[in-house]
Amino acid sequence: MTVPVDQLTDPAVRAFVGAVNASDQQAFYAALTPGATMSDDGSDRDLRQWAEREIFSVNGHMDVESEQADGLSLIARYRNDTWGEMRTAWRFVVEGGKVSRFETGQA
Repeated sequence: MTVPVDQLTDPAVRAFVGAVNASDQQAFYAALTPGATMSDDGSDRDLRQWAEREIFSVNGHMDVESEQADGLSLIARYRNDTWGEMRTAWRFVVEGGKVSRFETGQA
């Protein structure tokens, strides 16, 4: 079972996931604060390089299975053309209605 993007609780997270799934770079960066940061499997990464490599150049897509922490923590099946599909955990920090940090890794 998946949670439809338009039913995700937090509006900033909803915008983030929607932008990923639409491969919409403009909407993706609009969902983030200036200077937003991220980590993948516990290691901080350059957000723009990571997003290009893991989302935009390889058709990244999130199917959200569940959400917790008022929508700031997701379990999703994430897939892209490089890695195929894997079960992933996503945690978001939202400030001023935008994502200021996200952390992802295998669930």
